[in-house]
Amino acid sequence: MVINWNQPGDTNANDDQSRIPAAEYVRMSTEHQKYSTDNQARAIREYAERRGYEIIKTYADEGKSGLNIEGRPGLQRLLDDIETGTAEYKALIVYDVGRLGRFQDTDEAAVYELRCRRAGISVHYCAEQFENDGSIGSSIIKTVKRAMAGEYSRELSVKVFAGQANLIRLGFRQGGSAGFGLRRVLVDQEGRIKNELARGEHKSIATDRVILVPGPANEVEIVREVYRLFVESGRTEGEIASLLNDRGIPTDLGRRWTRGAVHQLLINEKYIGNNVWGRTSFKLKQEHVRNVPEQWIRSDGAFDAIVEEAMFKTARAIIDARSERLSDDDMLVTLREIYRRNGRLSGIIIDETEGAPSSSAFRTRFSSLLRAYTLVGFSPDHDYRYLETNRKLRLLYPSVMADVVAGIRAIGGSVAVDDDTDLLTINREFTASIVIVRCFHTGGGSLRWKVRLDTALKPDITIAARMGADNDAPKDFYLLPRLDMRTALLRLAEYNGLSLDAYRFDDLTAFYQMAARRSLRNAA
Repeated sequence: MVINWNQPGDTNANDDQSRIPAAEYVRMSTEHQKYSTDNQARAIREYAERRGYEIIKTYADEGKSGLNIEGRPGLQRLLDDIETGTAEYKALIVYDVGRLGRFQDTDEAAVYELRCRRAGISVHYCAEQFENDGSIGSSIIKTVKRAMAGEYSRELSVKVFAGQANLIRLGFRQGGSAGFGLRRVLVDQEGRIKNELARGEHKSIATDRVILVPGPANEVEIVREVYRLFVESGRTEGEIASLLNDRGIPTDLGRRWTRGAVHQLLINEKYIGNNVWGRTSFKLKQEHVRNVPEQWIRSDGAFDAIVEEAMFKTARAIIDARSERLSDDDMLVTLREIYRRNGRLSGIIIDETEGAPSSSAFRTRFSSLLRAYTLVGFSPDHDYRYLETNRKLRLLYPSVMADVVAGIRAIGGSVAVDDDTDLLTINREFTASIVIVRCFHTGGGSLRWKVRLDTALKPDITIAARMGADNDAPKDFYLLPRLDMRTALLRLAEYNGLSLDAYRFDDLTAFYQMAARRSLRNAA
């Protein structure tokens, strides 16, 4: 039971000058939309009003899971402010125990509250029916609540997995691109085809589902030709990639073919109509696990096949035979040679090596790629290529900055550059910050970018120069207004939907137009 000691007649609670400065932390997870951050903030403000607190700082993590602290910049920033002594408040108010996190280890949940208390910041849960006063009773209740929050996430994970697995068995696609020669099609709950989904588009109605169908006839024929070249003509994946590139045929991602891209086309069961899911799992965001084939969820014959099953099995047999005829020592010799030539190892590098077993073959033979790496003396943690890329981007930054300043001045605007922070003040009206965003390659060959917004400088607009695949030059630009950005970290894919790609531009012409000046006579 919560006793409200501050009755309406209590002047101390309503005296603005005596109010205690406090911060609020709000979080909304993607799987629990019941408590929006706005609703949490409203309850927190009402609690603060009753208890004599004044909210002077807000930390928010919207659409963030509470299973761990990674990917939650709001909570990380809160802890950093508290422990570096920059926090100007004396209390932290949170909606309930589960908002700080639904950790599987209740001790981890307790640690973050303890870190606040050790820094002299009291923690209050405004929607809980107990006072967080350090008493035995409150400690017991908190422990139970934290265990319940963790159990909720575990049960939800089980239910979500079961639901996804059931949809796979029914023949519906669960995420991922269609692939060359295939297309994603939206169907309603009655199974009627509605429309084809373009790359980057997603279904918006909960009852709709996605299936795969054969793509354009010319792409289907190219897929079949690849299988014939590999199985009947004995061409290697690298040779086939060269043939396709010579003919000017791009992949489904609009790129040149590589040995790895052809290899993936030859081993994916979707080309014979099988719907396979669950090769890997990341349950409760604890650990990425590569599941054995017996644990995969599958529905054979779910889609229309564009390759004959006998042809597919023959191709797989040829690929599997590469490693079956090699001893463990022979495979390690091959892997060691790949390491020597490239200076590092990855699944993509292995799959791009002509005549070598595939990365999946090494993974199967040695239980994991990491163990195979260790046996040849390679540790992924010792890959410092990113340092060279970062160095190159740091060298590029001044030229991008100079180009932006020159562009503003060329159109008649004025710009001042802060020597310490590089913050741009344009026409004495608004500020802008420039961020060079490095391009990452995922294991599947897709491109990703992480945009970190400078929350300390609080620029009105962040110019995010998104680098190309080789990190040699900007691919495009995002003009991100501070008022529309609800998080300090944006994760970008090649296509991000209208909510983000509305801010994307091929060049900075639109930004320069914002800085343009016109005389009153011309404006009239």
